[in-house]
Amino acid sequence: MWEEQKFQTKNKATRILENEHKYLQYLMEEWHAIVLDFANNRHKDMKEARAAFKELRDRLKSFLEPLKNHTDKEEKHFFPALALYIGKEQGPIMSIEEEHKEIEGYIGHFFFHSRGDLEEYSYEQLRKMTEDAGEAFEVLILHFVKEETVLFPMVDRVMLTKDLEPLVEDLRSLITQ
Repeated sequence: MWEEQKFQTKNKATRILENEHKYLQYLMEEWHAIVLDFANNRHKDMKEARAAFKELRDRLKSFLEPLKNHTDKEEKHFFPALALYIGKEQGPIMSIEEEHKEIEGYIGHFFFHSRGDLEEYSYEQLRKMTEDAGEAFEVLILHFVKEETVLFPMVDRVMLTKDLEPLVEDLRSLITQ
């Protein structure tokens, strides 16, 4: 059972999304630690660096499905429900959706540039490629904060219970398989 003090919002719909943020942040911490190791040159040799980079790629690949499931759920159900009250053409929903694209872009850029044989890359090239993952992490953290401090409280203030109940049902699906 969820404890009230752990959540920013009062309603079940945004609690579901907030709980998903917590899970995604847990996964992010696992791969972000690798990014920080590269940023701070913590690898003793290229063998260790390549192994760490491979792990980063693997962890980011595993992260993509739950992230995509989460953002799809927000874009298909949450944003349209809230947009009925606050509009979508400008304002917070539009900027949040743009951040979804920005996050996708950083992760896609990482995978595009790191698709080759790791043996061919220098340490500096590996380190440089991890910067995209680091940028994705930073945007995601700020993104979650914006959703939890701007959009979710807005739902508590403006949405009617009759619209929240079906939204809860729409958001119940798991983001992991």
